[in-house]
Amino acid sequence: MTPLRQRLIDDLRLRNYSPLTIQAYVAAVVRLSRFFGRSPDELDGEQIRCFLLSLIDRGVSWSLFNQVVCGLHFFYGVTLGQAGRVPFIAFAKQPRRLPAVLSRDEVVRLFAAIADERLRLLLRLAYGCGLRVSEAVGLRIADIDSGRGLLIVRQGKGSKDRLVPLPVQLLEELRGYWRKHRPADWLFPGQDGSGPLHAGTVQRACHRAVLACGFTKKVSMHTLRHSYATHLLESGTDVVTLQRLLGHRSLSTTVRYTHISEQRLRSVVSPLEQLPPAAGPSAAERP
Repeated sequence: MTPLRQRLIDDLRLRNYSPLTIQAYVAAVVRLSRFFGRSPDELDGEQIRCFLLSLIDRGVSWSLFNQVVCGLHFFYGVTLGQAGRVPFIAFAKQPRRLPAVLSRDEVVRLFAAIADERLRLLLRLAYGCGLRVSEAVGLRIADIDSGRGLLIVRQGKGSKDRLVPLPVQLLEELRGYWRKHRPADWLFPGQDGSGPLHAGTVQRACHRAVLACGFTKKVSMHTLRHSYATHLLESGTDVVTLQRLLGHRSLSTTVRYTHISEQRLRSVVSPLEQLPPAAGPSAAERP
């Protein structure tokens, strides 16, 4: 590891950035360096601009593009202390797309397509508590508060802890799972038991189940979280409570689920229905 990369990592750690953010920011600077085959501290603003345009030409997602921009802003502004060196780097406007949501029947079908009981329980937990895949695999035995029927989600996105209700059915399934497998620390340990199950393993299992179900919509582990939010909203949960359950920083992020709730959409009355019935053509207009 070069001293410059270590310095970037140390700067991120001093500001308590999450391991995933550190990994993403370092990867952004490495991308830039490999593109030109030179150390990033030797590059000027025009070269950085060309690199960012190359990302657009390659068709990377706008979320990845903005992630790279954030990493470069931090590297040049904090690690090198040269914020004015790249003043032109702007964030791209991301297209706003509605997330895919499974119906309740589709959720049941997805669970049934998971043969591994441990992975099936993890998916049920992700849907039943609205967890991100990183939050689900990162659960420990101590995070289950069975007395209060709560799940403690520690250091979720934005380094925030939150509490979510743990369904009674899931609690019983977790008790049976613990009696059978006796995990000591991590709820879903990896192969050697020293760390949690890798998120990629869960994502691949979910992808195989999606193919087996024949879903045409784009479904991933995060779709279970979207479905949890939408189904709660349709059941009468208010948006502010939903915001707390999901751990959203901004209420506007939560409000978007109101746009995909089927019940809410079906309850909307078109203004056309409030008009008097259309009259047929008059006798003079008939052929």
